[in-house]
Amino acid sequence: MNKKSPYKNFFTHILLILGGAVMLIPFYWMVATSLKAGANVASIPPQWIPNPFVWSNYAEVWLKVDFGRYTLNSFFIVILDVIGILLSCSMVAFGMAMFQFKLKKVLYLGMLATLMLPFQVTMIPGYFIWKSFGALNSYYPLIVPSFLGGAFGIFLLHQFYKSTTRELYEAATIDGCGPWTALWRIYFPLSRSVLSALAVFTFMGAWSNTIGPLLYLTDKKLFTLPLGLLFLRNEAGLEQQILMAAAVIVTLPVVLVFLFAQKQFVEGIASTGLKG
Repeated sequence: MNKKSPYKNFFTHILLILGGAVMLIPFYWMVATSLKAGANVASIPPQWIPNPFVWSNYAEVWLKVDFGRYTLNSFFIVILDVIGILLSCSMVAFGMAMFQFKLKKVLYLGMLATLMLPFQVTMIPGYFIWKSFGALNSYYPLIVPSFLGGAFGIFLLHQFYKSTTRELYEAATIDGCGPWTALWRIYFPLSRSVLSALAVFTFMGAWSNTIGPLLYLTDKKLFTLPLGLLFLRNEAGLEQQILMAAAVIVTLPVVLVFLFAQKQFVEGIASTGLKG
């Protein structure tokens, strides 16, 4: 059995490498197309390596559409969404994990049940709710819900807080810590890896969110990058190299965030999914 294990590991690694290569092909094609001249985009046979490299495609993106403003708008929304989710979910999850109260299980199961509702089910009622508040064509519908908690984030943090020993909280109360002090000074630092994983999830979701801004925003000055990409499609027409350059700009921050936070991301998921 031990003699076969090296071969088994070898073939497993080969399969993983091949699978990873297949997953990277669309991303490579997007980057390669963004650096091609217009005449080479649809050439037959396909040109896998751009010749020549046309870096001006990226400059043309910024000239055709105000991508600088859209980038700032996206970062503004994403940063507030991440802050709101981390604060609200940590407080709700801590209360659910540490305290006993009536209808606790019912509230928790009801909260988890909202995970089964896709955005398409709630977007029309949500639109009319925000319309009644006069908040259309503003960032309020995109930011305020983050400060009201999210089922996925509450579940992640609840699993982590529940896995910690009860004696830790009791020791904190004996030392004079109230619930708020215990959360911010003890549990918040302990859950750093889980919070990092939740921040990555929130960043990826808010950054690539297209339906929400498309539903609530009409002023071009308020557009986010995904909306800017849609708007560029109308401006650039069939210039695929320009569209691919814009797609690289939109995709790159998500890839960088995941690469730099990969360790914390894996640790956070492991600490919540394997202990509960």
